[in-house]
This record gives sequence, structure tokens and C-alpha cells, in this order.
Amino acid sequence: MKRIAVLPGDGIGPEVTEAAVKAIKKAAVKYNIDISLEYGKIGGIAIDETGSPFPETTEALCQRADAILLGAVGGEKWNDLPSEKRPESGLLSMRKKVGTFANLRPASIMPGMEGASPLAPRIIGDGFDILFVRELTGGIYFGEKGVSLSDDSHIAWDKMSYSEMEIKRIARMAFEEAFKRRKNLVSVDKANVLKSSRLWRQTVENMSKEYPSVKLRHMYVDNAAMQLVINPRQFDVILAPNMFGDILSDEAAAITGSIGLLASASLRADGKGIYEPIHGSAPDIAGKDIANPIAAILSAAMLLRHAFGEEKAASSIEAAVYKVLKEGKRTLDIARENEIPIGTMEMTKEIITRM
Repeated sequence: MKRIAVLPGDGIGPEVTEAAVKAIKKAAVKYNIDISLEYGKIGGIAIDETGSPFPETTEALCQRADAILLGAVGGEKWNDLPSEKRPESGLLSMRKKVGTFANLRPASIMPGMEGASPLAPRIIGDGFDILFVRELTGGIYFGEKGVSLSDDSHIAWDKMSYSEMEIKRIARMAFEEAFKRRKNLVSVDKANVLKSSRLWRQTVENMSKEYPSVKLRHMYVDNAAMQLVINPRQFDVILAPNMFGDILSDEAAAITGSIGLLASASLRADGKGIYEPIHGSAPDIAGKDIANPIAAILSAAMLLRHAFGEEKAASSIEAAVYKVLKEGKRTLDIARENEIPIGTMEMTKEIITRM
């Protein structure tokens, strides 16, 4: 029995998560996968009901599950809460407690979406296919933070630090992923300024000796941001610390045409992880049947592949998504001029039918 914890969250989270669940159920029947789904609360809805963005009952559910399917968290309703009580802190807490130190974010031009990118056709060419491997539980997001008053002026700080162990484990995952793909790895840092980046670069360079067939390049984060819009086709796998990876992968999402298309997986070394679309909760469109469910559905495919080793099931979901897009089916966020968009539920139905 494969146990999946389902955490729909806030805003459009429940809508797109339900679409992902339908894809998983269809794949389970088609490929004879024994699954069990159990629902829990996280984020704003958990705050409203329990006072905590990541309640103990949800933590227990996540710990006993084999994989976690997440929707989205957050919204203006909870913006005035202290940072440690906001919905996003529940997400950070879950990542830390479950131990998902590696975030995999694919970014590519999908079939039929070549004209959706804001980049010129001469730059896009026949498309790009990038995998971001982002360190997820270290760096500035998890470092010491504080605010003090000195000489009638507030001072705030956020500490960025990395241990050699943290760098080694995320670098190994990046090298392994690059080895399975086109054997091209770019490691991003700011080693000309930051001591933590110098350790990052040295550690990654040392590990490259274990993977002689993988071509390694180092790139400063500002140059990487520029290169993504100048020539995204040069990249295969990009390895980055937490904050840099967060920013760069969002930039890559934008140049694919829509963040509503992109999935992600936050993994431990054993494959257990949190699978979620990279978009936010978008409370302004919640309940209107216009959210794009594709990112959540593709996250379900990543779950089947990485958590359960069900490659055929994962590929069937992805193939169905690509077929629907190639046929010209569009939700509002990706519809072009003179194209009539379809809703969340109809898009889901179109994809499920083609699996």
C-alpha cells in the first residue's frame, strides 16, 4: 500500500489538488498501483482551525506517509500575522521536519506552447529543458534572524550559512540527475563576495571528481540570471543554494510561458518527498473554476515517478498533458488572443480522458 498525504491548503490549492488526485487515481487503476489517500490541513486554513500553520496532526500524517501532495498556502487574510505564525512558516516547517533538502524544478517549453514564452523565437529556438536542483533546508531562509534597535534606528539581519555536509548531499543529487540527462551541470554561487559561496564552490568542485563524465561549470548568480534570458538552451541541470535557486527557478518559470504549467518535487535521499505546483495560492481566482491544474497534475506525475518508481504511470500523465496542450486546449492563464479558454474542471477532464 502506497500512502499519500494530501494537503490542499489555501486559495486555489483545493481545486488543483483535486485535479492531481484524479490523475493519481486514474493511473492507479490503469497500472494496478495500491494507494491510500489521507487528507490534512496546512497553511491558512490550518491556522483558522487549529491556530498553527503546521499542526501536530498534519505533521504526524506527513511522517507516516510515503509521499505528500501539496496544493498551495497563503493569502492576504493572514499577512498581518507574525512571521512565525504565517502560512508560509508552516511550509518551511514541514520541509525541515520531513527532511526534504532537495527541490527539483523542471522548466521547459511544452508542446504547443512555443509561442507563449516572452522570449523571442530566435532565443527559444526549438525549446529548452532545464532541471533546477535547489537546496531547500539551509542557507538564509533557515539561518539566524533578528531585529534590534540601535541609536534610534532599527537593524535587521538574516544569517546565510552552509555546512560542507549540506552542500555535499545536494551536490550529489545534482550530479546524479545530470548524469541521467545530458551530463551538463552549472553550479550557481556568489563566490566573489560570499564566504559561504566559496565553500559551496570548493565542495562542488571536489565532488565533480566522482563524476568525470559530467561537465561542471560555475556561474555567479547575477550572470546566471542574465544567461537564462539570453540563452536558456545552454542549460541542462542548474544547482543552486536555497535563495538563489528560489529566484532563478521562478525566472525560468516565467520564460516558459506560465507558472501554471510547472511542477516541483522536494525530496529526501530516499525519494520520499513533497510534490507541489510552483505557483501560489492565488486567492483572487479561488473558486472561479479558472485556475490552471496542469502544474498540480504534473506534480502528481513526479510523485509517482520519484516516490513510487512508477515510470509508466508518470509518463502516461505527462503524455496526456502534452497531448491536450498540443491540441490547443487552454486555461485562461495560457490562452492567447482569439482562443476560448476552458475551466479547471474541463481541463482536468480532458487530461484524464487521454491517459
